[in-house]
Amino acid sequence: MADALPVRKERDLGPTGRPPADRSRAAGPRRRPLAWLVPLGWAVGLVPLAKLGLDGVLGHLGANPIAEGLNRLGFWTLTFLVLSLVPTPAHDLMGLSFPVRLRRTLGLLAFTYGALHFAWYLGVDKFFDLAEVATDVAKRKFITVGFVALLVLVPLAVTSTDRSVRRLGYRRWKGLHRFVYLAVLLGVVHFLWRVKADHRRPALFAAAFAALMLARLPAALRARGRGGPLRRGAPEARGAGSPCR
Repeated sequence: MADALPVRKERDLGPTGRPPADRSRAAGPRRRPLAWLVPLGWAVGLVPLAKLGLDGVLGHLGANPIAEGLNRLGFWTLTFLVLSLVPTPAHDLMGLSFPVRLRRTLGLLAFTYGALHFAWYLGVDKFFDLAEVATDVAKRKFITVGFVALLVLVPLAVTSTDRSVRRLGYRRWKGLHRFVYLAVLLGVVHFLWRVKADHRRPALFAAAFAALMLARLPAALRARGRGGPLRRGAPEARGAGSPCR
């Protein structure tokens, strides 16, 4: 025993004579890989909003600036909503993991633009005339569908945090966030019914949504063949915290 003590003490010391605690402290805190992706996603995602503001100040919104603002905000809402569905098939089909880190950002950008779309309609178009807004929501079907789509996104945005995943449990959280598919479908219908003549853009969104849903089928069939949903630690779970799945 007397001989073992100095050997153990010597083995515990690092090459500089410091204990391992000193080495770990010198190494500094561990950083998450690709931590810059989220701030970059927000910076890029807010460019259309900045351009809308600049064009408004410079008077570059055309002959009908109210309609132009509504159109731009609605377009980017649906764009980010559809983009938020890309990370999962990108991981399943191509093995790309970095898009999963942007899923929450894309979903929150979609909600941000959707809320601004409604706020523009409420404040700029209707001057906060709640009675007229209520009449529109009740009687004009494209506004009804768009309003319902925004309501669907609210609980998804509220529960977009990792704390919500832990509080609800992954299975229930996952079930709640499947409503994003309904939000996308309602958004496409809202866009289709709102335009009067040129349906090419709504058709492109509908085609993209259909393609992304088809791209999910192989992984869904594999998961069903294994007898249930993905485990909590699986790649699908590790990107948790997004309002859009």
